[in-house]
Amino acid sequence: MSTSAQLRAALADRLAEDGAFAHPAWRASVAAVPRELFAGSYFLPVAGSEPTRYRPVREGDPGWLEGVYADQTLVTQLDGTLRPGDVAEGTVTGAPSSSSTLPSLVLGMWDRLDAAPDDRVLEVGTGTGYSTALGAHRLGDTRLTSVEYDPVVGEAAAAALKTAGFAPRLIVGDGLRGDPDGGPYDRLIATCSVRYLPLPWLHQVRPGGRILVTLSGWSYANALAVLEVTGPGQAKGRFLPGYTSFMIARPHDRPPRSTLSLLPGEERATLVDPAVLDTWTGGWVAQLAAPAAERMGAGSEQILWDVSTGSQARTAPAPDGGWTVVQRGPVPLWDAVEGAVRRWQAAGEPHQEGFGITVSALRQRVWLGSEDGPGWNLPV
Repeated sequence: MSTSAQLRAALADRLAEDGAFAHPAWRASVAAVPRELFAGSYFLPVAGSEPTRYRPVREGDPGWLEGVYADQTLVTQLDGTLRPGDVAEGTVTGAPSSSSTLPSLVLGMWDRLDAAPDDRVLEVGTGTGYSTALGAHRLGDTRLTSVEYDPVVGEAAAAALKTAGFAPRLIVGDGLRGDPDGGPYDRLIATCSVRYLPLPWLHQVRPGGRILVTLSGWSYANALAVLEVTGPGQAKGRFLPGYTSFMIARPHDRPPRSTLSLLPGEERATLVDPAVLDTWTGGWVAQLAAPAAERMGAGSEQILWDVSTGSQARTAPAPDGGWTVVQRGPVPLWDAVEGAVRRWQAAGEPHQEGFGITVSALRQRVWLGSEDGPGWNLPV
C-alpha cells in the first residue's frame, strides 16, 4: 500500500507532466502538503444517480487515501451543514457547499496569479485550507491572508493548517468585504465565484496589482478572469482559456424560489438553436444577457426563469423543423439571450479568452473583442 508521501510525490509528478503549473516551485508544494489533513473524510457522487446522491468516504475506508490524492474535487459539506461524519450509513442528497477543489485547478489558479515572493496575497475562500496551505508553503505564512465565510469550515481549516505546520493570517467573515484592516495587497485570488467584482476588493488591491476570480451567475455558467487594478475602484482584464468553475459565494447565490410552474405566453420562432446554451461559452453568453435568470432543461428544450420578476422563456422543437420559444413576464428573456448569442456567433463563436472586462465606479462591463465591441453590464 502506498504511503501519503509516495502518493503526494506521484501527484506532484503527474500535475507537472500534465502542465498544471509552469513554475517548478509548485511541485514542491504539492509534494509537501498532506491533503488528507484537509479532506480527512469526503463525499463522492454516486455515478448515474439523479438527483445526485453522495457516498461518504472516511479514513480507513477502502480507497480512502488513493481518493485523497486523485486529481478530483472532494466535497466536504452539503447544504451548508452536513459533513461526511454526520452520515451513519448509505447515501444522501444535497447541494455541495464546501469542497477541496481538484489539485490541478488549485495549482493552475496559484500559478496564474503569478505572485512574487515578496507579494502580499489575499485569498477569498479558505475552504478546507488545502489551497491556503499550498500558497503558504510557496509564499510564506506572513505573506498570505485567507478569508472564510463559514465559521465551522473556517475552524476546521485553521486546525488542519496548524497540524500541517502553517500559520497564515486567517479571517472568518464575508470574503466579499475582503480584509478591511489588512490592505493594500499585491494579489487577490478567489476560490469561490461571484456575480460581479466586489468593490472592497478593488480598493484593497493596490493599483498595478492583480485579481484572479471566476465570474458566475444564477445559471451557474463560469468564466475565469484576470484583472489589473488601474486605480481605486477600477480595473481592466481579460478572460482566460480553459474551463474553470467554483461554487458561487453564498451572498451571491440566487434567492430561494418556489416550485416552477410553466405558464402560457407569447410564442414565436427562435433564430438560434437552443442547444447552444449547453456549450461552455454559449451558456455563459446567455447568462450575461439574462443575469437574473436560472437556466434549466437541455438541448432544444431550455427553460429560463427570472427569479426576480417571474419572467419565463421556454423553447421546444417546432413541428416543421427549427424551434419555438414561449415568453411571458415583464422581461423578454429569450429576446436578450438570442441577441447576445447571435452577436457571439457573428464574431466566430470565440471561447472566453475572446472577451474582456472593464470595471469602474459606474458599471462593470464584459465586452466581446474590444472595449468598443458588443457588451453586457454585470448585475452590480
